Amino acid sequence: MATLDYLIIGTYLAGLLLLGGVFRQQTSKQDYFLGGRSLSWPALSLSVMATQLSAVSFISAPAFVGLREGGGLVWLSYELALPAAVAILLWRLLPSLHRAGVVSVYDYLEQRFSRSTRILISFVFQLSRSFATAIMIYAISLILQGTIGMQQWHAIVLIGVITLVYSSMGGMKAVVYGDAAQMLLIIAGAAVCLWIGLEEAGGMDNILAMVDPARLQAVNIDSFGTQGADFGLLPMLFGGIVLYASYYGCDQSEAQRSLSSRNIKDMRKMLLSVALLRFPITALYCATGLVIGTLFLNDPALMAQIPDDKADWMMPVFIVQYLPSGMVGFLVVAIMAAAMSSLSSAINSLAAVSVEDISRLRGRELDNQAYLKHARIAGIMWGLITLILSLYAGDIAPTVIEAINKIGSVFYGPVLATFLLGIHSRRVSALAVNIALVCGVLSNILLWLTDAPLFWFWWNLTSFTITTITGLVLRYWLPVDSASKLPSVRGQALLP
Repeated sequence: MATLDYLIIGTYLAGLLLLGGVFRQQTSKQDYFLGGRSLSWPALSLSVMATQLSAVSFISAPAFVGLREGGGLVWLSYELALPAAVAILLWRLLPSLHRAGVVSVYDYLEQRFSRSTRILISFVFQLSRSFATAIMIYAISLILQGTIGMQQWHAIVLIGVITLVYSSMGGMKAVVYGDAAQMLLIIAGAAVCLWIGLEEAGGMDNILAMVDPARLQAVNIDSFGTQGADFGLLPMLFGGIVLYASYYGCDQSEAQRSLSSRNIKDMRKMLLSVALLRFPITALYCATGLVIGTLFLNDPALMAQIPDDKADWMMPVFIVQYLPSGMVGFLVVAIMAAAMSSLSSAINSLAAVSVEDISRLRGRELDNQAYLKHARIAGIMWGLITLILSLYAGDIAPTVIEAINKIGSVFYGPVLATFLLGIHSRRVSALAVNIALVCGVLSNILLWLTDAPLFWFWWNLTSFTITTITGLVLRYWLPVDSASKLPSVRGQALLP
């Protein structure tokens, strides 16, 4: 890279530190974790999309479409699940959580069930989120190593330390506004790569003449997902509905944005905008992958620069080989922006859950000054844990985007079922829902460890069903305590 590229990267990193300083003044936990519920819904929408449409999507979705064996535009089938998932969220789940006035969505489960339920599910969240984030940072560190010649641990430190500083200083406001800027960078970066790729290929007509027709298939209705990762429509649709509903509604890293909205009306606007805008952005990633992947597959010299079984290197190699000076720095910033978006969101949400858990276990409420101190310490702690894990994270799927979703599929079904049981049934007790949650998670772990042929997208639905049925059956043998608190669902029609 040229001096101009390094200057662009340095300017961006300095800007993030400045952002943390601008928003460093907070007076309460609502300020730190929810931005005082004063954040606009457009900024929250960009932040939500930046967290999920992150470096993994920017790099790995094109790799899946362009290079992965058995890949292609079939990944778009996954996006068909999002509108249905948003409808589930807006029906009852997120309005109930917003009205409860909680900082952590798991506070709701303590109010509805017991402290044991809250601690159990927050442990599940912390385990899944830290592991998934570590894999993402690991992937980005390898990519930065390949593009700008950094050692792996140097790349991790560069990404991690800057993110830790600005997110711990500025709280949710710094995270949201940083994410909004990063989302715009990511979209612009993908658009630039698509344009240059088309120029190099001589236009879309040439691409269509060279591309493998199998990669153009966007919907696979011939497979039911019983023979491994064959990306059939049914598992991606039904599994995706559960995964998306749980991710956006029950995962603290995303639900925290909804809780930060000014009111339920703004929250609805935010989620509807996400449902509408995600598909065209994902389609942009996939189109970019189709174009660039076709270039690589028809150029042995380019393919030789990608390590064996490392399709995720496609985009970084393309950036270095085809982009002019200055533009390389811009795209590297886009990659780092995407990584920092996911890491900052994970740090803030993990800190929120941890501090709330500590307060509950100690049996006393912290004053605002002590709370903010604990929040910053917890954020730094989780950031360091995630970065250390990323040093040892390995590949668990052909592409990183599959690995992230596979990890989520282990946990998201049981978590969604737990929340819905709490909202829709009075008779399910804390002990019953705890047992049901453990059964759901263990069923997925068993499927993974035994290398069962059932496609992992189905795990979301099967574990959701197991958790729900177990909870509903156990309500007859483990009745709810008559003193159980139900402040956030009072007055709503519930199942008996």
